[in-house]
Amino acid sequence: MAYNNLTGKIPNKFQFNMEANVDLSTNSFEGPLPLWSSNVTTLYLRNNLFSGPIPLNICGAYPDLTDLDISRNSLHGTIPLCIGDINQLTTLALDNNQLIGQLPDFWGKLPYLYWIDMSENHLSGQIPGSLGSLSSLMFLRLSGNNLSGELPSSLRNCTRMISIDLSNNRLSGLIPAWLGETMRSLLILSLRKNRFSGPIPLKICSLSGLHILDLSGNNLSGSIPSCFCYLEAFKVELTDAAYEGKLNLVAKGRIDYYDTILYLVNSIDLSSNSLSGEIPVEITSLLKVVTLNLSRNHLTGNIPTDIGKLGRVETLDLSINQLSGPIPPSIASLDFLTHFNFSYNKLTGKIPTSTQFQTKVDPTIFQGNAALCGPPLKECDGDRTKTSDSGTDDEGETDDEDKLEKVWFFAVVGLGYSVGFWVFFGTLVIKKRWRIAYFKFIETCLLEFDEWSWSFQHKMLGYLTCRRNT
Repeated sequence: MAYNNLTGKIPNKFQFNMEANVDLSTNSFEGPLPLWSSNVTTLYLRNNLFSGPIPLNICGAYPDLTDLDISRNSLHGTIPLCIGDINQLTTLALDNNQLIGQLPDFWGKLPYLYWIDMSENHLSGQIPGSLGSLSSLMFLRLSGNNLSGELPSSLRNCTRMISIDLSNNRLSGLIPAWLGETMRSLLILSLRKNRFSGPIPLKICSLSGLHILDLSGNNLSGSIPSCFCYLEAFKVELTDAAYEGKLNLVAKGRIDYYDTILYLVNSIDLSSNSLSGEIPVEITSLLKVVTLNLSRNHLTGNIPTDIGKLGRVETLDLSINQLSGPIPPSIASLDFLTHFNFSYNKLTGKIPTSTQFQTKVDPTIFQGNAALCGPPLKECDGDRTKTSDSGTDDEGETDDEDKLEKVWFFAVVGLGYSVGFWVFFGTLVIKKRWRIAYFKFIETCLLEFDEWSWSFQHKMLGYLTCRRNT
């Protein structure tokens, strides 16, 4: 009965005669979580209005559960320890509730569990080491809590891991190198907004399938590894190999939630750290990256000349660094670029002319670069001098253009006069009959004019004589 507008409380008296799959998700049911007969195997109650604590005897009520999804409700309290006794469990989704307390330490009893989502709650404490006993674990999402401490080294045993999202917590320490040594199937790594420090481990480059890397909002230092060129998933065409996954991702200046199309996203976000050094030239080999955010670091040097090779990039943010030199002209070839920011660096020279830059009239994307010029910023000195020397008139035409127009005008008039002259008189020279007729016509006109002139003179003489006598 999922995806309806059903309301009210659900009776606790449902009984099923065989293994039951129950899906009441995305309605408006309220009240406490229902407890029915023990032969329910899959229970989906997500996105409702259920409230109160998770029943302490939920494991006794549903001992054969394989899938439990009670996410996106208003549940509060702690996570019952008895969930660890549901040993057939494969997926556990408790995200987007108001759960408190520490992460339970019961994971050693759940050998088939491959999906854990406890994100967006109020959980605290450290990540228990027993999570490393989940050899089938593929998706781990604990973001949006108050977790602290370092990543337990036992997680290196989760060799089938596909997605790790620990963003928006208070985790600290180094990003462990074993992430790239043992989790070779990792596709998503999001550690955004934590307190991780130290360099980006070079072993990350061993994750050839990684297509989302979000390490933003930490205290990472050192340089951007040049071995990023080995992240092969950023070089190939996106495939239709869909997989399960959910993630909040910053793209185009906003936070978007991805689920069904997450496998189509290619993103690298290293912003808001303390990274230094130059942007490695090798990063321009990631031809299919869609989002590249290196803002709010201490990067120096020039923007790579071949950055125009990133033909699929839609978001490019290099703001608030110490980059110098010109903006490479190759950037004008980025046809998909819709959101970019180069502000507050030490960039110099003229802003490249391109369709993307001409349509982005907001000067804030270039501000904070005193030596940068061109639209939409101040006019470049060279352009101003050239305009002044050429002498632009009120109609926007230069003196050189005016002189050229005059030359063309007189040339056309002269040519027209010559053509007309020779067409007329050349015909008289060739055609004797026309020539005789033309001169007779002129002679007749002259004779008539002569007679009219003598008559006019005679009349004027008589008129003047008459006036004198009067």
